[in-house]
Amino acid sequence: MADTLQLLKCGVRFEPPTLVLSYKDWKSGKLRRRSMPLRNFNKNTGIDRIIEDLNSNPRHSRFIRLLSSAQLQRLLTIVKDKLSGLSLEASIARNNAMDTINPEENLNRVDPETLQRKKLIMDTSFEQKRKKPGDPDFQYNVEVDFETAVVETSGWDSEESDMDF
Repeated sequence: MADTLQLLKCGVRFEPPTLVLSYKDWKSGKLRRRSMPLRNFNKNTGIDRIIEDLNSNPRHSRFIRLLSSAQLQRLLTIVKDKLSGLSLEASIARNNAMDTINPEENLNRVDPETLQRKKLIMDTSFEQKRKKPGDPDFQYNVEVDFETAVVETSGWDSEESDMDF
């Protein structure tokens, strides 16, 4: 039944916290809007719990599946930021920063919510670039020669330091 629905727009309402989806039902040919209240949602609520509640709710689950995980996380983070007192512009800027991957950033020092968002972005990027059997430019067993750089030696990997344990 989900394949008869096409997501057109998604958004949030702040008072009361609500997820709003506009979609087209191909079976009837009508444009519809679905409002899903985020019950008991406050600035301390875990986003994972809300996503789990929405997915387990039989009335909302088929509509939630229309959204990507990253998009749903982003919308719920904006609502949470607004409830925490952040302006909409500041929340969007914060979300844009969370959605960019900086190779120099130490992900060991970020909060769990940011880490999960970064992982979702990396997974999405990987799936877009991955070559699978059946793709037109797929090659099996690709061998690449890298330029040989100066290899630093270390005392722990030398054969002379073999010790009997």
